[in-house]
Amino acid sequence: MSFAAPTSDDTVPDPASRMALTTPAQSPAAGAQLLMRLALGLLGVLALLALVIGLVLWQRVSGMQEQLARQSADALAQSLEARTLARQAQDVVRDTAARLSLAESRVAEVALQRSQLEELMQSLSRSRDENLLVDIESTLRLALQQAQVTGSTGPLLAALRTADQRIARASQPRLAPLQRALQRDADRLRASASADGSEAMSRLDELLRGIDDLPTVNALPARSGGTTDAWQIEPVADDAPLWERVLAAVRNEARSLVRVGRIARPESVLLSPDQAFFLRENLKLKLLGVRLSLLSRQIDPARSELAAVTASLNRYFDPSSRRVQVAATQLQQLQLQIRAVEPPRLDDTFAALSTAVAGR
Repeated sequence: MSFAAPTSDDTVPDPASRMALTTPAQSPAAGAQLLMRLALGLLGVLALLALVIGLVLWQRVSGMQEQLARQSADALAQSLEARTLARQAQDVVRDTAARLSLAESRVAEVALQRSQLEELMQSLSRSRDENLLVDIESTLRLALQQAQVTGSTGPLLAALRTADQRIARASQPRLAPLQRALQRDADRLRASASADGSEAMSRLDELLRGIDDLPTVNALPARSGGTTDAWQIEPVADDAPLWERVLAAVRNEARSLVRVGRIARPESVLLSPDQAFFLRENLKLKLLGVRLSLLSRQIDPARSELAAVTASLNRYFDPSSRRVQVAATQLQQLQLQIRAVEPPRLDDTFAALSTAVAGR
């Protein structure tokens, strides 16, 4: 580069002014270089950035590939495991189906056995109930016969109470009517226990004891204490004169020897002392027959025997005697009492037993 020579008029410029003079000429090249440098720097930065981004992307892609590979391997393992589980599940399903079919068959067998067992239990229950009913019926009939023979309702009441307890232990609702019938019959027997013949027996015993003391129509007057049942002896005072006492004794003796009266039944007057003894024994036998008839609950024979005893009493014994009158009254009371006595009956119980045995 060349510079013009300074003139005399010109002053020597300082360096600053020279730089100012030279800068405009050098600025385009420096700017270009600067731009190139900036561009290169920018390119380098971009390349470095691209390289970093590529590395990052490559790492991510690699990680994704590894992850995909792991997921694929996991999925394959899971699919294999799922297939294995599916096969096992199929095996389990088949096994379960087989067991279910076996269980169903066994349940069907158990249901059949249960139905058979229920039928057997019902049959046993019916058989037990039938045996119970037959046993109760036979026991009650035996107790009823015993009560009719002996005249005592105690064994029959005990049999009814025992039957009631056995039915209560059986706990069968269909036997409840039978239990109520047993209770009704037991209450009726207890209510009629006062008419069981005990009072009649006492009256019969009293009659048996007094038969020997009953005077017959043709009996001689017995002197006991100065009075008899048929004759009145004339009393004499102790301070009476002797002739009065002798006259009274003769008169009384004559009265005892001679009797005047109307004969309505000649056979009773012609009765000898031996025949009177056998008459009393016959009356005792008849009264004992009445007793046996009452004990065996045979009402009609007892009534006929009492009627025969009453007829004999009215025919052969003195109706004016107080003892005969008391005996006749007792016989009438016995007739009325025997009409009220009825044999024990178990109609409600036997009807309920028949219904229970029929199963209705």
